[in-house]
Amino acid sequence: MKSVGFISTGVLLLLLGAVAPAYAQNDKHEEEAKAPKQEQQAKPEKQPEQAKPAKQEQHQQQQQAKSQQTQQKQGQEQAKAAKQQQTQQAKSQQTQQKQGQEQAKAAKQEQTQQAKSQQTQQKQGQEQAKAAKQEQTQQAKSQQTQQKQGQEQAKAAKQEQTQQAKGQHQQQVASSRSPQRTQQAQARQRAEPALRLSARGEGRIPDDRFRSNFGSGHRFRIGSPRMVDGYSRFQYGGYWFGFVQPWPSDWYYTDDVYVDYADGEYFLCNPYYPGNRIVIEVVL
Repeated sequence: MKSVGFISTGVLLLLLGAVAPAYAQNDKHEEEAKAPKQEQQAKPEKQPEQAKPAKQEQHQQQQQAKSQQTQQKQGQEQAKAAKQQQTQQAKSQQTQQKQGQEQAKAAKQEQTQQAKSQQTQQKQGQEQAKAAKQEQTQQAKSQQTQQKQGQEQAKAAKQEQTQQAKGQHQQQVASSRSPQRTQQAQARQRAEPALRLSARGEGRIPDDRFRSNFGSGHRFRIGSPRMVDGYSRFQYGGYWFGFVQPWPSDWYYTDDVYVDYADGEYFLCNPYYPGNRIVIEVVL
């Protein structure tokens, strides 16, 4: 805009420089034209032959003044047109500059949007990879847990099978041996009073305690039952037991027995008679 102003000022100064001499020359010609008129008025006695050239000269001066005015007007119009052209060019430059700024701004916004989109995609990819990794880790843990549970179940089943085989072997060995009954033992067994039976109870031995002290691998002898609170009792492994069923006639209190657990009940088993057992209760 400053350059346009400087150019416009220069054009006006040029026009003024051109117009001023023209006006001065015009004034000079007018003075020269007036001078012959005054002389003609002052000297009427001159001959007509001298007035004719002065009139022609005055007409020429007027034509020159008109030509100068026409040139001056054309110069002004040219200056005005140049100024308008400069203004139009300045506006065009401003428009182009503004369009360039807008295009640059749009390109920058597009780049920013693309960068944001790329960041979003990268973040989504990272989150998906993280989720996939977590899922894989979870699946691996689940598989390890399942494998461990399977191994534990297989181990427990193997232990149970081993225990059962061991119990069956012991029962077979015990059944192959006939119990030795002395006359003294027989007399003592017949002298024992009948058992005072108890009702079924809800006492329970913890599993770890039961595995460590009871079962077919832990045999003991009752001896003689004791009367506790009006009921027949025996003690083993830190617990008192009561009889829910009568004592079998072919069993002796001096026989080896063991406590077993099945179907939610406790049983007293005699390895000499594997097919026979009696229900007992845990007295807490």
